[in-house]
Amino acid sequence: MQRHRLLVAAGGSALMAVYGRAALLQEALDGPMRDTPDIVYCTRARYDDGHWYANIGYYCDDEAKKAYAGNGQPDAGVLYRYSLKTRQSSVILDARGGSVRDPHVDYDGRTILFSYRPAGTHHYHLYEIQPDGSGLRQITDGPWDDYEPCRLPDGDILFVSTRCKRWVSCWYTQVGIMYRCRPDGSGLRCVSANIEHDNTPAVLPDGRILYMRWEYIDRSQVEYHHLWTMNPDGTGVNVYFGNMHSWTVMIDALPVPGTQEVIASFSPGHGANEHEGFATLVSQQHGPDVQDAAVRIKHTGRIRDPYPVTRDLFLVAKGKSIAFLTRDGKEETILTDPATPVHEPRVLRPRPREPVIPSRVTSGTPNGQFVLLDVYEGRNMEGVKRGDIKKLLVLEALPKPVNFSGGMDLTSWSGTFNLERVLGTVPVEEDGSASFLAPAGRPLFFVALDADDLSVKRMQSFADLMPGETFTCIGCHETRSSAAEARRDAATPLALQRSPSVIQPFEDLPDVPDFQRDIQPILDRHCVTCHNPQKRAGTLNLAAARAPRFSNAYVALLARRQVADGANGLGNRPPRTIGSSASPLLARLSGGHHAVKVSPREWRMVWLWIEAAAPYAGSYAALRNTEEQRYYGHAGNKIFGECRDVFKRRCAECHKNTAEQNVSGFPFNWGVRRDKEKKKLGRPTGSHERIILPDDPARFYDAGVLVDYTRPACSSLLLAPLAKSAGGAGRCAREVFKDTADPDYKKILASIESGKKLYDARPPWGAPGWRPNPQYVREMKRFGVLPAAFDPETDTLDPFATDQAYWRSLWPVP
Repeated sequence: MQRHRLLVAAGGSALMAVYGRAALLQEALDGPMRDTPDIVYCTRARYDDGHWYANIGYYCDDEAKKAYAGNGQPDAGVLYRYSLKTRQSSVILDARGGSVRDPHVDYDGRTILFSYRPAGTHHYHLYEIQPDGSGLRQITDGPWDDYEPCRLPDGDILFVSTRCKRWVSCWYTQVGIMYRCRPDGSGLRCVSANIEHDNTPAVLPDGRILYMRWEYIDRSQVEYHHLWTMNPDGTGVNVYFGNMHSWTVMIDALPVPGTQEVIASFSPGHGANEHEGFATLVSQQHGPDVQDAAVRIKHTGRIRDPYPVTRDLFLVAKGKSIAFLTRDGKEETILTDPATPVHEPRVLRPRPREPVIPSRVTSGTPNGQFVLLDVYEGRNMEGVKRGDIKKLLVLEALPKPVNFSGGMDLTSWSGTFNLERVLGTVPVEEDGSASFLAPAGRPLFFVALDADDLSVKRMQSFADLMPGETFTCIGCHETRSSAAEARRDAATPLALQRSPSVIQPFEDLPDVPDFQRDIQPILDRHCVTCHNPQKRAGTLNLAAARAPRFSNAYVALLARRQVADGANGLGNRPPRTIGSSASPLLARLSGGHHAVKVSPREWRMVWLWIEAAAPYAGSYAALRNTEEQRYYGHAGNKIFGECRDVFKRRCAECHKNTAEQNVSGFPFNWGVRRDKEKKKLGRPTGSHERIILPDDPARFYDAGVLVDYTRPACSSLLLAPLAKSAGGAGRCAREVFKDTADPDYKKILASIESGKKLYDARPPWGAPGWRPNPQYVREMKRFGVLPAAFDPETDTLDPFATDQAYWRSLWPVP
C-alpha cells in the first residue's frame, strides 16, 4: 500500500502543549484502542460556499457552477487508514482528482461505507471498500448525489440523497433527505418528507435513527436545524432535542457509549462550512427543550466530525489535523496533513448491532392516520378555553423545483419561503381529540380553528406519515416530557370511539392561492371604489398596480398589518396571533367596514389565502433567476437613483426622520428600521423577521406603495406632493409641486415611465406575455414533469398546472 507522509503531533507539534506529550494517544492504546489501534479518515478540498449543506451538485442559476468540494476543480480526495501504533497513514483509496466523504465503519469493524465522486464525474454515490483497499464496490448510481451513509441493524443502508428533486427554499443549491436501500442498492425508497435538508443520520442504541432536520414552516429559516429521531422505516418521527427555541445547527450527532448522551457539532448561527462547530454533549433526560442539557466541551475551539471512542474520549477533525478530545476539554493532536483538510475520523473496530425495530409500514395504501388525544394539552395556549377549538385545518408544505436567492423573492414579502397547500378540515371532538386519515409521505401541518373557522393555534412545524402508519400525539405543542404520563389513566378519547375522519376539502377553490389571480379581483369588486390611486381613502391604495417587486395592493395590506402571516419570525407563537383570527382584513370584508360584505365564497377565498401564509405568487415558476432579479431590480428601483437629487431638495426636509439613514428620504430603509425597533416589541424576534409597528412609516414610504409602474402618473411619489388643484392628493405638509409642469415632477414621471418600459419589454409574473425562466424549464425536464422537447420560446406553459404535476410526481406510489 502507498505510504503518505504526515506531520505527526506526537513528534513535537506545538499543539501538543495543550495536553502533555502523546498522553491521550497512549491512554487510548493502553485502553479502548489496544486491540483496534487504527482509524480511517478522508482528505478533501474545501468548497467555497459558507453554508453547511452547500457541498453537492450545482447552483440553480448555472449548472456549470459546481457546489461540491473543489467547486468543479480536481479535488484532493483520499481515504486513509492511520495506525496509532506506527504513526503512519496508508492509502485505502486515492480518488486521483475525485472526492471522498463520509466514511462509516460497518458492524464487522472492517467494511467501510463511504460516498465517492470519481474524477471527471459530478455526483456522489455510495461505495464500500475494505481497509486494505480491496473489494471496492459501487452500491448506488444515477444523476443524483447519495451521501452520509450509515448501516442499519438489519443490514440495509440509510443515507441522504438529492433524489427527492427539490431545492433549498432559501438558497441556490439542492436538498438532500433520507433514503434507504438494500446492501446491493436495490429496494431504494424515501423515508422522509422534509422539504429542506436532513443530515448525518446515525443509529441510536435502541435502534432508532438520530439525525439533523432543518425546517422553517411559517418561521425563521436560520433558527431551527435541530436533532430528531425516527424509526429506520421512516415512522415515528419525533423531536429529540431542540425545535422550540431559536438556536444553532446541531449536526454530526452520535451516541456516546455507556451514557444517555450524544455528542454533536453545534455549528454556530446558521451553520458553517463542513459542519464546523463546537463539540457539545447533549442529554435528553429532561426532554427536548431544556437548553442547559446541551453542554459545550470547554477549552477547545471549533471542531468537525466528533466521534466517541469512549464515554470520555472523542476523535475530532480540526483544520488539517485530527485530535483526541476529552470530556473535560483536554486536547491532543495525533496527526496533521501538510496540505489538505482532513475529515471524518472513525475507529476501525467491530461493534454490536442495535435492536431491529420491526417495520410499521403497510405497502399498497396511500394513507396513514393521525390521532390527537387532546388539542388543549400544550405549551403557549394561554386564553384558549375548552370548547373553543372545533376543527383542524390540514395544510401541506410544498417543495421548490428551483430557487435563486436567500430570500423569498416573489413568494412573499418577508413572510413564507414556501407555498402551502390547503387540504381541508377535520373535526375536533368535545374532549379535544381528533382522528383522521392523511396522505402518506407528505409534510403536513395543522391549524386549530374555532367555531367561526378562525385560527386559534398554528403548528409552525410539520409532521408526516408513512403508508399505514398511525401516529399519536398528545396535544398542541405539548410538553413532551410530561404530557404522556398525564394521559395514562384518561378515558378513551371520543375520536377513537369512531372511524377516523376523512379530510374535507374546500370545493371550487384553488388549494394553492395566488394573490393576483385570486385576491385582487375581490379587492377590485369591493375595495377599490374607495381605495384607489385618486381617492385613497385612509391613504390606502388597493388597486391592481405593478410596484418594484410586488403589487401596490399586496404591499399595502401587509404594511397596514391587515394580514397576519408568520413574518419570518420565531415559532410557537401565542394563540390568535397568526392567521385569520389576527388579520383585520377578514373582519372588514364581513360587514364591519362601511357595510362592505363579500360573498361566502369570496370570504372563504381570502380566508384560505391568509391561512396558506398569504403568498404573492402562487407558483414557483414566478421565482426569478439572478439575471431576472437584476433586470427587474434595475427597472423597479432606478427611480430612486435617477431622482435622488430631487428627493434631497424637495422631500428630505420633511421625510428625513422617517428615512432611517437615507438622506434622500426614499425609499424606506427596512433593515435599519427592523434592527432599531425590535426592542419595542417586548418579545424575541427572528433574525430576519419582518417587523411593522402600528405607526410604521413603511405604510407610506416603502417602495412597494410609492411607485405605480402600471399607471406611472398615479404613483404616490407624484400624487402626494402634487397640489389638489392640479389633480394631485396634496397630502404633503406643504405644497411641493403646484402643477405637473414642475421640472422635478416631470423628471420623476419620466423616470417611472422609463421603468415601465423595461417592465413592458419583459413582462413580469402575472402580466400578459410572461414566460418561465430557462432554469425552471430545465429542472422540470430533469424531473420528468415537462417533455424533453418542450421549447419555452414557442410552447405554452400553465405554471400552476406544471407546479401541481411536479408535486404529484413526488407523492409515494402505493
